Amino acid sequence: MEPRSFDGGADRPRSATDGQTGRVIVVGPYLRVRKTDPDAGGMNAVRDSDARLDEAAGLARAIDLEIAEAVLTPISQIRPATYLGKGKVEEILGIIKGHEADLVVMDCALSPIQQRNLEKAWSAKVLDRTGLILEIFGRRAKTKEGALQVELAHLNYQRSRLVRSWTHLERQRGGFGFMGGPGETQIEADRRLIGDRISRLENELKKVQATRRLHRAGRQRVPYRVVALVGYTNAGKSTLFNRLTRADVQAADMLFATLDPTLRALTLPHGGKAMLSDTVGFISNLPTQLVAAFRATLEEVLEADLILHVRDISHEDAEAQERDVDAVLRQLGVEADGGRILEIWNKIDRFEPEQREELRNIAARRSEDRPCFMVSAVSGEGVDELLLAIEQRLAAWRSVLDLTIDAADGAGVSWLHRNAEVLSKELRDGRYAMTVRVDETKRDVVVERFGAVLRED
Repeated sequence: MEPRSFDGGADRPRSATDGQTGRVIVVGPYLRVRKTDPDAGGMNAVRDSDARLDEAAGLARAIDLEIAEAVLTPISQIRPATYLGKGKVEEILGIIKGHEADLVVMDCALSPIQQRNLEKAWSAKVLDRTGLILEIFGRRAKTKEGALQVELAHLNYQRSRLVRSWTHLERQRGGFGFMGGPGETQIEADRRLIGDRISRLENELKKVQATRRLHRAGRQRVPYRVVALVGYTNAGKSTLFNRLTRADVQAADMLFATLDPTLRALTLPHGGKAMLSDTVGFISNLPTQLVAAFRATLEEVLEADLILHVRDISHEDAEAQERDVDAVLRQLGVEADGGRILEIWNKIDRFEPEQREELRNIAARRSEDRPCFMVSAVSGEGVDELLLAIEQRLAAWRSVLDLTIDAADGAGVSWLHRNAEVLSKELRDGRYAMTVRVDETKRDVVVERFGAVLRED
């Protein structure tokens, strides 16, 4: 095992579990896998173990846990009873006692039996990757919809944990009616109560989905095209969102800084409008409970006309993160085709000029079905080119029309500026000769009202 120390701030809040010291041991129990040759981007095809452990530590810090030590624990196989071998379990027990830690974060998915056995062996609470991410989401959810989705995911997780882990689950209870029939065990009662709550939450979320569909239908009548930001957590989506929309969405160097979706108007270079959606960040091994529970939130991605995949190109694990995001998109039914997805290489401000030039050469060699754009959401470098590319992609759903209108018709000119992209306007003998680009839903209105003619390219 390779121990790695992290500085724990003395002012950090205590752990979410009452009565504990708050000191945490983070364990990276990663299967030994032979790495393939580096690709053109200079990164390994297999996720780096150190990067995985750093990410796990970042997840723990995201809920203000004080990390006493992070331990890299390569394993050759997964043990059904404890995930780790007996020797590894005893070794980590010594680390736990040495730091007087009372919480262990295992960066893997544990079965209920494995979790129970490790807690017994270490006399400490054990949280696996799924439980840790659920804890973060539970703290970050601000909207009613987000809170409902988190609770639903957490209850599904809890239901899977209902094994005989505690003595009260071995009791039988009698009762009448809804209190439980004779002979019903506590575990059966708990499972029944959780099932009832899950059913209520699912019904509430259906109402939320119906409301979201109404809002979406309202936007389609406006209409505004929807552009969705997706990407690995902490890739800089919210910073780019703020840069593009001049908004003030929380942006922090922190995993899952954004949880609840945000929509803002996006002004395009020629005056057109679109709706930009900032979504929750993806992560490797995203719990299936969260993919299912957050489907309502991620409907903005499913319905988006254009998807911007934001990547932290400066991250040592950027290639692996890209594959993780693509995997989640496929789970949602979104294929990584160039017609709908633009890849954004963010944080280029972290590179020296020579490195940026090398990145540009790599980007230039990319196939046309997966174009990429280099930007810095912090400095604004490359953002203008990105906006032009967004406009050009969205223009595929729009028609270019030529028309003339009396210069004295101020109301008509104003309507065109509000409802179309005015590409050119020239005053000729008291009339404006205009070229406009409009969404298909407005094309017939412009043709009938202004006698516009479709331009043939």
